[in-house]
Amino acid sequence: MIGYFTNWGVYGRQYFVKNIVTSGSASKLTHINYAFGNVTNGGCTIGDAYADYDMAYTAANSVDGQADTWDNPSALRGAFNQLRKLKAQYPHIKVLFSFGGWTWSGGFGQAAKNPTAFANSCYNLVEDPRWADVFDGIDIDWEYPNACGLTCDTSGPNAMTDLVRALRNKFGKDYLITAAITADASSGGKLDLSDYAGAAQYLDWYNVMTYDFFGAWDAKGPTAPHSPLNSYSGIPIADFNSDAAVQKLKSKGVPASKILLGIGFYGRGWTGVTQSEPGGTATGAAPGTYEAGIEDYKVLKNSCPATGTVAGTAYAKCGSNWWSYDTPATINGKMSYSKNQGLGGAFFWELSGDTTNGELITAMSNGLK
Repeated sequence: MIGYFTNWGVYGRQYFVKNIVTSGSASKLTHINYAFGNVTNGGCTIGDAYADYDMAYTAANSVDGQADTWDNPSALRGAFNQLRKLKAQYPHIKVLFSFGGWTWSGGFGQAAKNPTAFANSCYNLVEDPRWADVFDGIDIDWEYPNACGLTCDTSGPNAMTDLVRALRNKFGKDYLITAAITADASSGGKLDLSDYAGAAQYLDWYNVMTYDFFGAWDAKGPTAPHSPLNSYSGIPIADFNSDAAVQKLKSKGVPASKILLGIGFYGRGWTGVTQSEPGGTATGAAPGTYEAGIEDYKVLKNSCPATGTVAGTAYAKCGSNWWSYDTPATINGKMSYSKNQGLGGAFFWELSGDTTNGELITAMSNGLK
């Protein structure tokens, strides 16, 4: 039961590590992925030093109600210190430092040219004496090896395997090493372009990003749920669904126990839509709080409640806006699927999208029992 915590969430979203406690989520999580560290010059680097270990916390925003003091400049501050305090209260939680992500995956190509140097840099950063006790693992979010994301990578089908093998050699057998990977199961698609089975032997599990299949980057539609569990009549792209990704990984030889199903704590939406069912035309991205076409569940639940379900997920039409997102009910179905398939569990992106009382994480936790 893994959730991503984003270091930028402490700014506009005002989501702090303390919120993991007050929402009731800390007792339900087994692991937290801290997102993101950057990948530059072939190595792991800090993404946001201020948010990570420099920001001074007030008593009100601190996990234990203790403010950071100005007169102790050597003390660890920021989210790293808050995670340390969280682990003191909830010792069952393991924390992994996640590197890359959509915006910062461009550096992996250079890293792949010298995997040993990459692994050494990551070890030195994650196990820095100032915060070594905070982290129990490292998560690689390369979007995407030997395929195109924000930029296109041409490292070859073995690059991912070489990279994670080097990490395993450096960090040792007891350290958690995981990777977030594509869910594109189309023929010749991203899952076919890298040796995910080969890499799996060095990893504890894969976080399969079974969301963002469809969205308002196709401004005129057709409207489609961004996280379908399975296929449905009229799906815009065959094999763009969660089950297809799971089955493809299994068929390649990835053990089910190393596959985690991904849940988005947000919706994707279009505007200029007249049809309530999926498959309608649109004029562009629906307005969102931080970015057009995307909105947190905690907002959508009230602003545009679900009006129907398709392929194991929900959708909503309100005015001329059309959104798709998961609800507690659809999450329950997805957790049943995870158990029935013998998967290792589930993860979600990301904590701040949930309600203040942790509605979605509760549904995940109950569903996995």
